[in-house]
Amino acid sequence: MIDKVIFYKLIKFCIVGFSGMIIDFGITWLLKEKVKINKYIANSTGFIMAASSNYFLNRFWTFNSQNSHIVTEYLSFVCISIIGLLINNLIVYLFSDKLKFNFYLSKLIAVFIVTFWNFGMNYLITFSA
Repeated sequence: MIDKVIFYKLIKFCIVGFSGMIIDFGITWLLKEKVKINKYIANSTGFIMAASSNYFLNRFWTFNSQNSHIVTEYLSFVCISIIGLLINNLIVYLFSDKLKFNFYLSKLIAVFIVTFWNFGMNYLITFSA
């Protein structure tokens, strides 16, 4: 059974993640559809912008971090997010290009899977103190 504290942090993480998903999808759509940038560059840009927003919201709200080493903490969060980005792009590639799913449905599946990667790694590493 999952600990209540972890469960509430996961719920907060998901709420923050939802705001990040809006940023991610919005920037991805803008760059891909309006600016006509390559879909993987647009996807990566949206993902990284969302990850930066998510770091600050998670630091102060979800995990209430008091760590004075903000740069180290941020870099840890970003490294985990970059690994998440690689997983995200792999899933988008597999579902969109190989299985011929809609690009945005593929992206939604990727976001769902990567959410659990990001929460677990940030809980255990970035905000463990």
